Amino acid sequence: MNWDQIEGNWKQIKGNAKEQWGKLTNDDLDVVAGKRGHLAGKIQEAYGVTKDDAEKQLSDWQKMQKARNAVRRTWMINPNNKITFYNRKQS
Repeated sequence: MNWDQIEGNWKQIKGNAKEQWGKLTNDDLDVVAGKRGHLAGKIQEAYGVTKDDAEKQLSDWQKMQKARNAVRRTWMINPNNKITFYNRKQS
């Protein structure tokens, strides 16, 4: 997932950012609005880390978002009227 996708889906993804950086408030995340530079700055402020450390954390988190979104859980009703779950890889 590239940063444009993160920014475009920020309302859905900001909960994942809140899990990662719990010191950030909902207001902080609303102000960030998916902007990578803004998020890096908020991480620096909240955690007292360097710009490089914040960027490293963001890169790692971005990779995690890509992996998280690579597989989606999907379901279907089979002929016996039972629900079957399976993982579907996104393209």
